[in-house]
Amino acid sequence: MSELRDQVVEVREFNRFYTRLIGVLQDGLLDTPHTLAEARIIFELAQSPSGQGIEVAELKRRLDLDAGYLSRILGKLEVADLVGRERSGADARRQVVELTRAGRAAFRQLDRRTVSQLEGVLGELAGADRRRLLGAMRAIRGLLDDSAAERASVVLREPHPGDLGWVISRNGALYAEEYGWDETYEALVARIVADFVGKRDPKRERAWIAEVDGEPAGCVFCVRADARTAKLRLLLVDPRFRGMGIGARLVDEVLAFARRAGYRRITLWTNDVLRSARRIYQRAGFDLVAQERHTSFGKDLVGQDWARDL
Repeated sequence: MSELRDQVVEVREFNRFYTRLIGVLQDGLLDTPHTLAEARIIFELAQSPSGQGIEVAELKRRLDLDAGYLSRILGKLEVADLVGRERSGADARRQVVELTRAGRAAFRQLDRRTVSQLEGVLGELAGADRRRLLGAMRAIRGLLDDSAAERASVVLREPHPGDLGWVISRNGALYAEEYGWDETYEALVARIVADFVGKRDPKRERAWIAEVDGEPAGCVFCVRADARTAKLRLLLVDPRFRGMGIGARLVDEVLAFARRAGYRRITLWTNDVLRSARRIYQRAGFDLVAQERHTSFGKDLVGQDWARDL
């Protein structure tokens, strides 16, 4: 409980810092007469094409606002001639609200000032630091917003410069955090990656990086075991991006490539503690063919060999 309370304090400190940074506590947001809630409503209405409007009930759902509070803000904006309300043509019981000409001008002013403010903040950071900041923002959103994962764009691609270092580093850090494995596992991954680079047959061996909105999210390798047999290695999905089907997509990509490369069978080695990965392998048609206890990476484990025909 003490650790949780310390974390609560840290979150509240961040909230105070960020609200001060973007000026939401000032009387008017970005030196305009609008509060944060008013500006948010203006922004949402601006996303609707002119003449179409948004039903008040839908606006309430999008912004998760109390109905009475939303009605009061809309009333204030209506008095200021920034929005107009009328009955829905489809259902007279519903109200539709849209920005007036003055409201759209207010949106353009808010939009310009928001862009200018954020350009100032981001412009103070080096490129690498901006990427770290945006990655942290994506991580926060992915962890707290279930719908963010559904909207994210997933791309499977070949490794770019720096990606193989990420594969080694992320494997070492993640398996230490989740399973308590020691540095010998990271060393094993480094050897696998080094062998892949040094001995790779491009026609029959390949690696993939799963990328989500420009950020590495997972990886997998297909390497040659012998002339007829491929081996799947180093399947990993970063915890921030789990639940998006990335692991299954990576495995499917390996299977498709292995067939095109002329392999007749594919194998893999894993450990029984990696339950999520094992479920992916089972759904992809792999069968458990052997298992054996061993001590590796500082832990007593049960290694498993899985295989399937192609």
